[in-house]
Amino acid sequence: MASDIISQYLTKSSCIFAIFHRTADRPLFKIYKEPRLASKQGAYSVLSQNGRILKRGKSLAQVLKVFDRKRFHTVDAE
Repeated sequence: MASDIISQYLTKSSCIFAIFHRTADRPLFKIYKEPRLASKQGAYSVLSQNGRILKRGKSLAQVLKVFDRKRFHTVDAE
């Protein structure tokens, strides 16, 4: 089962990466980058399917720690 990642640009200063199980489904997770929040809460945040904020932080590596390594695996495109 491969996950699809789609990048959507909202404005010139923010970006969303949506992670799907299948492209026809709703996104499982969304990773937001909003630089205007960098000094307050952190520029990056991970949201669940229902919109709940799972993790916020100043770096992408910090917020990606919310994902369990055993649950996800990488798929090489050939």
